[in-house]
Amino acid sequence: MQIVCADNTGKIMKINRKIRLQLFVQNWLFVVLFLALIAMLGYLTRQYHYERDVTQATRNELTEGSANIVKKMQGPVNITAFVENDDPLRKRGIYDFISRYQRVKPDINLTFVNSTKEPKRAQEAGVRKDGELVVEYNKRTENLMPLYVERDLTNVLVRLQRSNERAIMYLDGHGERSMVGERNFDLGEFGHQLGVRGFKLSNPDLNIAPEVPRKGAMLVIAGPQVDVSDVEVKKIVNYVASGGNLLWLVDQGSLRGLQPLAEYLGLVLTPGVVIDPTSSQNGMDPRTVIASQYDIHPVTKDFTLLTVYPEARSVDVSEAAADWEVSRLISVGVNGWYETGNVEGGSKIKFDDKTDISGPVNIAVAMQRKAENITQRVVVVGDGNFLANQFISNGGNLDLGINMINWLANDDQLISIQPKPLKDMSVSYTATQGTMIFGGFVIVLPLVLLIAGIVVWRRRRTR
Repeated sequence: MQIVCADNTGKIMKINRKIRLQLFVQNWLFVVLFLALIAMLGYLTRQYHYERDVTQATRNELTEGSANIVKKMQGPVNITAFVENDDPLRKRGIYDFISRYQRVKPDINLTFVNSTKEPKRAQEAGVRKDGELVVEYNKRTENLMPLYVERDLTNVLVRLQRSNERAIMYLDGHGERSMVGERNFDLGEFGHQLGVRGFKLSNPDLNIAPEVPRKGAMLVIAGPQVDVSDVEVKKIVNYVASGGNLLWLVDQGSLRGLQPLAEYLGLVLTPGVVIDPTSSQNGMDPRTVIASQYDIHPVTKDFTLLTVYPEARSVDVSEAAADWEVSRLISVGVNGWYETGNVEGGSKIKFDDKTDISGPVNIAVAMQRKAENITQRVVVVGDGNFLANQFISNGGNLDLGINMINWLANDDQLISIQPKPLKDMSVSYTATQGTMIFGGFVIVLPLVLLIAGIVVWRRRRTR
């Protein structure tokens, strides 16, 4: 039997058994090649992948601060998730959360363990809650409880990176801002945040101790309210002279016996307060200034957040500090001035070109030098309020304080803007607009598609 048909040119072509076999082979060859192509694409997608977050708030990506911290980690990170009964919904949520970190650092390994079937393993890992994560890096481990947020896991990774176990010492016993205090005046929240990031706190009694302990990472002096004794001041000066790191938050008024320390560092601490009329326009006290300009320094690298300083004073360094590498960190009061007169008691604040100094005013310095084969660092800020419990949540105050501590602890690789919660963009519309949107997508669009389909069908039938 032969089948006769015409080709594209109109010529008659007889399809015999040989041609039929050729067509059969061609068709199956196409199918085999097509399946091979699909298999190859599947293999390539397992070996290489490309993802892009197109959400408005980039909610599937890490914030810049977290990404910077993760990129600096050397070596793999192993995360073990203990999930009861292999709950698929919980496992999916954990995978989606960790995958944001894996996109930045592919050698973050995630393993699931059924804690119901392996209770001994969960007990050995100290697991207390379903869905708990055990994060391991450089032979150090830490557990993370659900619910998971980016800030918590990033802080865990920061603590696991931190190799410096030396404590942050703080001067106490003179009415200072306490690193563990809960008053608005204190620095308790700042101290808590340092603990979260792997730092330890210590307050040595300099009346008893023969010297400031050398094992500490740094000494923090935060606005004593009564005079520090000459004996204590001498020990502090000796500590700095021998290479100790220092964070000094200098408040308004007297230095409370710490003048020898200021002289040793070559500090110029002119009495007064920064005034910014722009603050009054925003409903704030003109003595509360906002910083948006930062000089180039590791502490302020890539730092673009606003920081708030109530009652800031000028801080500078004289030429006597020639052996120090000095960086001026923060400039405020661009549209204001440095008031050297009395502004207490609600007195009117007015610029006096004879006594006051036009802005901008520098309120913080970072100092560095080589001492005894180590790098010694000092940061002096002309305002302790910016890290106080009452103001630490304003703008980037906490972020800048953490950066200062990391730099003083010689943990430059951990200096980064801390992760911020991602905010989604919300769309609002009126009831009428909502009705139009609903009608358009639910009624009008399907009706248009139906009519178009009928028209196409009828045209094909009439051909």
